[in-house]
Amino acid sequence: MLADGRFPAGSHAHSGGLEAAVAAGRVADIGTLEAFLRGRVATSGTTAAAFAAAACAAFSDGPPQAGADSRIAVLDTEFEARTPSPALRATSRKLGRQLLRAARTIRSNPELDALATTLPGGPHQPLALGAAAWSLGLGPHAAASAALHDAVTGPATATVRLLGLDPFAVQAVLVRLAPDLDGLAAAAAGNAHAPADDLPSHGAPQLDISAELHATWEVRLFAS
Repeated sequence: MLADGRFPAGSHAHSGGLEAAVAAGRVADIGTLEAFLRGRVATSGTTAAAFAAAACAAFSDGPPQAGADSRIAVLDTEFEARTPSPALRATSRKLGRQLLRAARTIRSNPELDALATTLPGGPHQPLALGAAAWSLGLGPHAAASAALHDAVTGPATATVRLLGLDPFAVQAVLVRLAPDLDGLAAAAAGNAHAPADDLPSHGAPQLDISAELHATWEVRLFAS
């Protein structure tokens, strides 16, 4: 449910860099779409999964302490450092706020209320996802899995809208990716209690550059 584009967290309005990749000619068919998704999973997707799992574990261990040195605040700072693009930083916090709002509406929780107000600008999306997963009774593995599925389903759906690709063929790509997503989710869950600065920091410079260019477009179908 958390990774479903119909969940009212705003992700349906974002292509995860796919719109810019299509415009640049890097994604034009099923083969190039699969390559794009595999690259996204191996970089930003893996990092997001690790932070979603860590945030879920932090809440599972007990109410996070307030302050700049709290586990959640440190995770937020570390994820910020792993997101060099200002456009992607803003998008992540916007999606985090929207996800947290939806989660708080579904299941009222004082810890989620506190998270919504303690971090400047709201939490980054992976942290909000981890907190939402915890509030729904899920663990770090489920939080990581949701982050990884979100990393691929958004761009995959955007491809159907942008290029008119066969939706059945696009879904087949997602099925082929499933074993990799499962393995990465397990790894993220196993590392959920690691120090924040030891969590993955895989970079995707092309996505960062594309995000900055995309933000300057006057006409676009997706917000990012």
